[in-house]
Amino acid sequence: MRYAFHDQLDGVFTDLAAICRRVEEAVRLATEALLTGTADVAERVISGDVEIDQARERVEDTAFSLLSLQAPVAGDLRVVVAALRMVSELERMGDLSVHVAKIARLRTPNIAVPEQARPIIARMAEVAEDMVSRTAAIIAERDVDQAAELRRDDEEMDGLRRASFAELLGDDWTAGVEAAVDVALLGRYYERIADHAVSVAGRVVFVVTGETMAS
Repeated sequence: MRYAFHDQLDGVFTDLAAICRRVEEAVRLATEALLTGTADVAERVISGDVEIDQARERVEDTAFSLLSLQAPVAGDLRVVVAALRMVSELERMGDLSVHVAKIARLRTPNIAVPEQARPIIARMAEVAEDMVSRTAAIIAERDVDQAAELRRDDEEMDGLRRASFAELLGDDWTAGVEAAVDVALLGRYYERIADHAVSVAGRVVFVVTGETMAS
């Protein structure tokens, strides 16, 4: 019975890694739509979010079944509870990708990001996608060392966010208020994707070690 239980737990982590890879694809496509002004790519992200939602529901169903039927304790309980929290954060990352795609769709056939903000937003998107990709590997491999390293990327993201604000508030900003609002929102969305990635990685550390990841 316990062997079957642990097989199911391993399956939950496999499913979590698969959801994270879906999120990675959503981030990539949302960024593509944003920087190219391609409406159909934005629509793919928006319509595809239902698959992430459905995958979240399947993980939740499995986790609740394990809680009710197996009554796990100690370390096993920690894993199940962490999985429930992780899948919620992964779904939120997918939602944030949809927000990016909706800004892209709103401005098509124009491009939402003005040229002077493009380098910062493009880099934020690149960092976010890389962090999501690494988070998928951290989940799949339960890699504590990689989880700790992810914080360095988050520090870069925080720096990019500050730089984007400095640009928006600078005297050289010429793209207008509407573009400034778009860029401010986009910076927030990418920053939050990164924050959730770090949080998920921290939950993996908790699952493996029983300790929270150091700040």
